Amino acid sequence: MTEASKRYADAWSAIVDLLVANGVDTCFGLPGDDLELLRALDAAGLDLVPCRDQRNAMYMATGYALQSGRLAVCALGKGPAVTHAATGLLEARESGAPVLVLAAGVPERRRGSGGFQELDQVAVTAPLVRWAHRVGHPDRVVPATVTALTRAVGPPAGPVYLEIPDDVRTAEVLVTGPRPTLPEPLVLEPGPVTWGPALAAIGASRRPVVLVGGGMRHRNDDGAVERFAEHLGAALFTTASGRGAVDERHPLFCGVAGLYAAAPARALWSSCDLVVSLAGRLEETVVEGGTPWPSVTVVQVNVDPGGLSAEFPGPRVLGDARHAVLGWSRALDEHRKTEVWAGRIADARKAMSRDVEAELVRAATLPGVRIAELLAALDATAGEARVLVQENGLQDMWSYCFPFHVGGGSIVPSEQTPLGFGAAAAIGVKRAAPDHEVTAFIGDGAFLAARADIAVAAPAHGGVLYVVLCNGGYGWLDAQRARLGLDADRYPFTRPGAPPPVVDGPDIRCRVLRDKSTLTSEILAARRFCSRGGTAVLMVPVAPDDIPPPIRDAEVVPQ
Repeated sequence: MTEASKRYADAWSAIVDLLVANGVDTCFGLPGDDLELLRALDAAGLDLVPCRDQRNAMYMATGYALQSGRLAVCALGKGPAVTHAATGLLEARESGAPVLVLAAGVPERRRGSGGFQELDQVAVTAPLVRWAHRVGHPDRVVPATVTALTRAVGPPAGPVYLEIPDDVRTAEVLVTGPRPTLPEPLVLEPGPVTWGPALAAIGASRRPVVLVGGGMRHRNDDGAVERFAEHLGAALFTTASGRGAVDERHPLFCGVAGLYAAAPARALWSSCDLVVSLAGRLEETVVEGGTPWPSVTVVQVNVDPGGLSAEFPGPRVLGDARHAVLGWSRALDEHRKTEVWAGRIADARKAMSRDVEAELVRAATLPGVRIAELLAALDATAGEARVLVQENGLQDMWSYCFPFHVGGGSIVPSEQTPLGFGAAAAIGVKRAAPDHEVTAFIGDGAFLAARADIAVAAPAHGGVLYVVLCNGGYGWLDAQRARLGLDADRYPFTRPGAPPPVVDGPDIRCRVLRDKSTLTSEILAARRFCSRGGTAVLMVPVAPDDIPPPIRDAEVVPQ
């Protein structure tokens, strides 16, 4: 064997060696019977966050990838383990999360024989990932793994699926010659931007809006987007998944566009003369849901061709949105900002702040804890380094509404909005950001979907504060039931009453919040418990009519 050659006892050892060489330090998952993977992880010093549910394993890995910007790894068994994880694969794809899924597979000699847990797993996963591949021979283990890593990190980033059949898994792997490495990124400073349709539209605008999508996550650490907005005098909005990519305390920031926008922000949006969409998808909740788009030019920039919509008039730019804003800023030194538009942005922000103050005054007169009060207390007690992980239920959506919640990092589900994503993803987020306060702001349905994994993770992977809005089920469906006049007893989407049970223990602290006067003290106590590595759960019974104003104003729920 040459000096550059290396022999591995099995496929998992070879794969784990490649993971370590490329900076991976954590895996999530629920492996099948082939626990040799755990032995390989132990030997390499990699940690596995064990899960009880394959969907939650995928959500955790996705949360880790979104928060860190690095590759996440999820290990699965075969057959139903893969189909059970499919929802998580869909979410990772829609969120653009770099996740490598390692799955077991039946051996080649058993295919077509009705073998135990036999399934054409590549066919199942291919529509949900950037690349799906079954390794057919031990010699292909290392090249296939390097290809999978390359495709996962992109650009564009997204999940990939790599299947290791049992006969390949147990075979010796011999690597001869230098081990293949990931492509070296060519980092270029953006050059001069030539005048074209996109730049011409931006230069001509006097009432511009900059809309920041989730693709700008980890691409705006130096505030390039905020400087671009300042240069244009533009109102600054984000999509739901883009939240956290810009400074929400910036004087041009006006919140989340579309369904979640406050009334003053909607009025501002409807009078703009240009939208510049940066690294985001113009999906339904952004372009509809109560905020009518004016008939204006939309300049779209995305490194992923699939993220460029042909539904809107205006130039579409295939490329790095960060490079675009830097180049455009330099090319538009003489851009003429208008004081009238700047004044309207400032007035909209003041109006939104007044509306929050009025809502808090109103909430103080009502019994029980209102969600606006809860969000205000969470923001007031949080440290500077913090992340809010969210779901997308009727009442959880309060946290999408600026300025009821302001600042910090944000992890939300994609427009697919799978139940339980935020509850499980928070564990991955905390693993990626151990020095941050991580709060999961979720409904009781989501909590129940992830409860087993929350309990399992608590002893070794705790530190998350769960704030659980308890309406007894699925508030959005119940609102639609009421709109149609259907019988609540026959269709019990919610059953208000006692909060759902939790698994208690020395690593989990659970409290029910009903009293406004103890709200701040209970949250502070929960944060202290989390700072020592524990998992805190605050159950908050909520009233059925406690609906976010933008959702209520959009008339998508009964009044």
